Amino acid sequence: MEAVDVSKWVEEVKAAPGSAGIGMVLVHHGVVRGTSRSGEPVSGMVLHVDHSRFKKALEQAATWPGVIAVRGWVNEGELAVGDDIMKVLVAGDIREHVFTALQRLVAIVKNEVVRESEVR
Repeated sequence: MEAVDVSKWVEEVKAAPGSAGIGMVLVHHGVVRGTSRSGEPVSGMVLHVDHSRFKKALEQAATWPGVIAVRGWVNEGELAVGDDIMKVLVAGDIREHVFTALQRLVAIVKNEVVRESEVR
C-alpha cells in the first residue's frame, strides 16, 4: 500500500475552511521496530486493517473537543522492519486538545482497527 505525504496533509488542513482556528498540528508516524515490546528480535509484522472501523474512528475523532481536522492512513499486509505502519494527523485549537485527541485516536487504531502479529 502506498504511503501518504504528511506535508501535503498539513498544507490541506491549513488551507481548508476553519483553519484559522488551528493552533497545533500533531502527527503520529508508526514504524515497524526490529524488536518486540519485550525486547526480542523480530524481522517484521503482518498487519490486518478493519477499514470500516478506521473510517469511523477518523470521523469520531473529528468531533472531539478542539479538533479541527483529522487525517489517517494505515498500511496492510507483510511489513518489514523500517516499513511504515500508520500515519495519523490531528489539527486543533490548543495543545491539550490536540495531544489528547492524537493519543486517543492512535489507541483506538491500535486496539480496535488493526490486528498485528510479529514475525520472528
